[in-house]
Amino acid sequence: MPGARQFFHYVSYLQYPLMLLAMFFSVKPIIFGFDTIWADYNKLLVFMGLGISFSTLQDTQKTQNKLSKRVWENPRWGKIALLVMSLTTFWVLAFGMFGYFASENDIIKELAFGVIVLGIGLIGMLKAAIEMFENHRKDKQRIPMNE
Repeated sequence: MPGARQFFHYVSYLQYPLMLLAMFFSVKPIIFGFDTIWADYNKLLVFMGLGISFSTLQDTQKTQNKLSKRVWENPRWGKIALLVMSLTTFWVLAFGMFGYFASENDIIKELAFGVIVLGIGLIGMLKAAIEMFENHRKDKQRIPMNE
């Protein structure tokens, strides 16, 4: 019977159907017409944010590929990656909040809501990235928790 970590790792695979759904809403206006483009793009942002949120449930003690392993093991590149991710998350959230509270246009308010959901997903991704950096960096010696 798998533990909680393994269970959530399996749940994280829900990111793929959510991202496929987001991709569908990105091309739906092109295929079926542009009548509902703003609603479709709002759904795109919401499902992308949800997909990113589910991806953060993966085990942060494992790297996904050689590139991410090289980034998270290197203290300099890891800090740069975290800085870029932090700034991106901040700007996405700020843009969404500004659009939601400053606009009187209903279409912009809906899109801003989708951008906020995307930003919330990016917060989860940022937390997972911080854990990856702490788990894999080579310049700090890790002390096992149970010793």
